[in-house]
Amino acid sequence: MTKSLFFISYCLLLLSVQSIFAQAPKKIIIENADNSYVDQIAVPDALLLAGNVKINHDGVVLTCNKAYFFQKENYLKAFGNVQLVQGDTLYLNSKYAEYNGNMKKAFATGDAVMTSPDATLQTDTINFDRNVQEVFYNSKGTIVNKDNTLVSKSGRYYVAQKKFQFLTAVVLTNPKYVIKSNHLDYYSNSGHSYLFGPSTITSKTNYIYTEKGFYDTKKNLAHLLRKSYIKYDDRRIEGDSLFYNRNTEFASATRNVKITDSVNRGIVKGHYAEVYKLKDSMFVTKRAVAVNFVDNDSVYIHGKKLMVTGKEGERILRAYNNVRFYKTDMSGKCDSIHSNSKTALTKLIGNPILWNGESQITGDIMHLIGDNTTRKIDSLKVLNNTFIVSRDTLGTGFNQVKGLNLFGKFREGKLHDVDVIKNTEVIYYMRNDTNELIGINKNVSSKINMILENNAIETITFFNKVDGDIYPEADLPENARKLRGLVWRGDERIKSKDDIFTSEENELNNKLIKEGKAEDAKENVPMKIRKETLDYDKKKPAVKTSTAKSATTKGTSKDKK
Repeated sequence: MTKSLFFISYCLLLLSVQSIFAQAPKKIIIENADNSYVDQIAVPDALLLAGNVKINHDGVVLTCNKAYFFQKENYLKAFGNVQLVQGDTLYLNSKYAEYNGNMKKAFATGDAVMTSPDATLQTDTINFDRNVQEVFYNSKGTIVNKDNTLVSKSGRYYVAQKKFQFLTAVVLTNPKYVIKSNHLDYYSNSGHSYLFGPSTITSKTNYIYTEKGFYDTKKNLAHLLRKSYIKYDDRRIEGDSLFYNRNTEFASATRNVKITDSVNRGIVKGHYAEVYKLKDSMFVTKRAVAVNFVDNDSVYIHGKKLMVTGKEGERILRAYNNVRFYKTDMSGKCDSIHSNSKTALTKLIGNPILWNGESQITGDIMHLIGDNTTRKIDSLKVLNNTFIVSRDTLGTGFNQVKGLNLFGKFREGKLHDVDVIKNTEVIYYMRNDTNELIGINKNVSSKINMILENNAIETITFFNKVDGDIYPEADLPENARKLRGLVWRGDERIKSKDDIFTSEENELNNKLIKEGKAEDAKENVPMKIRKETLDYDKKKPAVKTSTAKSATTKGTSKDKK
């Protein structure tokens, strides 16, 4: 039993000693020097090396013109054409360098240049910690990676990840755009950039702002997640999440989307949008609404899907499926809307109904015509089966005008002068100044003209072949007080901008707004690194890539010697 315990103790001691020796720092090895000597006065306790000096330490090779080697400290000072090489992935050139073999740390200064297969860093001073495989600098540095040039006050390079990280002012310049940020993670192999905090991407075509985002500098793709927007000359696109393809000038936005047209003074909102700049088109869905400013008022147009196409001055707005619109003194419904800014013509297509004040207007075809000069609504046209209905102000009856076509003129944004022509019929409750019912006017004529004030009939004039009379209320039975085809739809009237949406759409809107606020309330943290970034080099044959990069890098290194 005693022998067994002794044997076990001996084995543990042996393993402990082996572990200590295994962890002991490896010694710097001098592989070459044309001359070596000692000068205790000039450089005490150092071996002085000169001419084609070559040092090896644990996988790192250092060459220079002259070196001071402190054997006890396992420490080296190198002078002139200094180059430190780690494998075929990192080359560090400078005028002067220090290397600590015990700490496995290097310090290079004087036109310091670090070269990797994917990028070159130039700065005054570079520190390299081999233990964690990190390079860092605290002086102005310039990084060149193919088409991208990055300039920053300080930075860090993670060798294994091939990642540059900048936590101070950094500018990435590409022939097509410029990125500015105070926190940028840049992967030199993939060209992927991760932005955090206030950051901008500026180009000739647009300006992008984000506080958390991803940009693929090779594919020109962006994904922006916090307080982000894309601004063109005439449009600004906002959303909780933005996707952007610079190659095709395509952008999509999700949740709390807002697209502002600064030229036409219009806004389109929804919770999903796609914008095709090269085609001058966009569509918006998920509680989509277009807000246009007309006559010092706002016109709200809603449909399940909104489309805007065409260049400035020739833009067409289309709204589809259960379209509703609202203006302070006018609202309506139809299946779809087609509005052309060039002709200033807005067509209400499919079962159109218009409420002007208290009046309900229907017909087969309904057009609103604007004035391109004043940018105001100018006139209204209703073709086939025109019907105007309003409730009698004090009674239970309906004022009704029926005819083939209607032509109306607006004054200061309100319908003022209305002509109803061909086979017109009227039932009108006539009251005096004290609102007493004088009688019910029922007649037919070839044309009717109405003058409206404050959306109420001020005067009504009948033309040609007038046939009818004013009946005392008691003399006109109930079944004679309604024109054929009368359908009162007052319960459908849109009385506010909120009425243009269904309850389901409002529920969706409230849910998405709540989600957006909850997301904004969270602490802003850097974006999670994408799988495509982490797996980028796995797409390439490792051997071929390594060989090609090694040859290229070594060639560069020789040129710098």
